[in-house]
Amino acid sequence: MRPEQTMSDPGTARKMTRAKLVVLGRDNCGKTALCVRFITKRFIGEYDHKKEVTYRCRPLVDKEAVDLEILDTVGKCAGPAPNSLESAIKWGDGFLIVYSVTDRSSFECVPRLKRLIDHVKQALGLPTVIVANKCDMENGRVVRTEEGEEMARELRCSFFELSVAESPAAVEAAASQLVREVRLEFHRHLLAMDKRSRMLQMRHALKSKLTRSKTMQW
Repeated sequence: MRPEQTMSDPGTARKMTRAKLVVLGRDNCGKTALCVRFITKRFIGEYDHKKEVTYRCRPLVDKEAVDLEILDTVGKCAGPAPNSLESAIKWGDGFLIVYSVTDRSSFECVPRLKRLIDHVKQALGLPTVIVANKCDMENGRVVRTEEGEEMARELRCSFFELSVAESPAAVEAAASQLVREVRLEFHRHLLAMDKRSRMLQMRHALKSKLTRSKTMQW
């Protein structure tokens, strides 16, 4: 599913006005806290998160308002992906994959989730940002920053290490980066559509010309 678009006055560029973001990762890595922090600027540490929740907000990204729907999924990594998770991925335009630097199993889950995104969407290079959370808990750290950076390079994803508890600005930066990547993908899609349209028009014009030429010969 692609982001919706609008057309303003004739001759102006088409703009992305809506986007659907999906937040993925194991339970207890801070997905819900990240969503709430981004939308409300508040931090709440404990959540009873047993089902998917969709949030709606209208932030400014690079001085442009975007209507966002953010789907906070229930964490599952081991075993076959549930249908709900595949449906969430099909629904989304961009993806935030979150892990905790205090939980190596959540870190190891990231490549599996990225492969699932690629498989479900049947495409590579989809807008995806990896977020390493809880960097304020250095005493409990088991995943080094360099490991996260290296994994992000291998998966060709943007990477942010942050603390949802301590840095709302970093959370906003990560989410805004994903919106930018979704916007870029949106414009790439439009360019590809325009290119296909021009090619079809050229083929139609050439076919019409050949038809007229044959008619004149007769």
